[in-house]
Amino acid sequence: MTDRAPRPIDIHLHRKSRELELVYSESARYRLPCEYLRVYSPSAEVKGHGPGQEILQTGKMHVAITDIRPVGHYALQLVFDDGHDTGLYSWDYLHDLCSRREALWQNYLDRMSAAGATRDPQVQVIQFQP
Repeated sequence: MTDRAPRPIDIHLHRKSRELELVYSESARYRLPCEYLRVYSPSAEVKGHGPGQEILQTGKMHVAITDIRPVGHYALQLVFDDGHDTGLYSWDYLHDLCSRREALWQNYLDRMSAAGATRDPQVQVIQFQP
């Protein structure tokens, strides 16, 4: 974390669309889907304990945020309706998620495809071996 980390001036949870809006200035507004925030949680459950230990999060298409808790002056704790609540989203990390959203999302979709997994928790993926 840096002392110069951009900090949002306003935060809105849009429950119906399941998006978290971060407002940095009039010209810098970002809406991040709850699913995106959940699959990129900074928790050890998602990131693992070191490089290469990341755990692909599947079936999170319909996840929602149920609570947002400030953590000191440096982060937010997001509580998701699937019970996940251990990630602390620093201002640096949130801004990074905003600025690299398209690339990170595509990376996630590529990893899901390579794993033969699905975002939809209602769909069971079965791979047949000929």
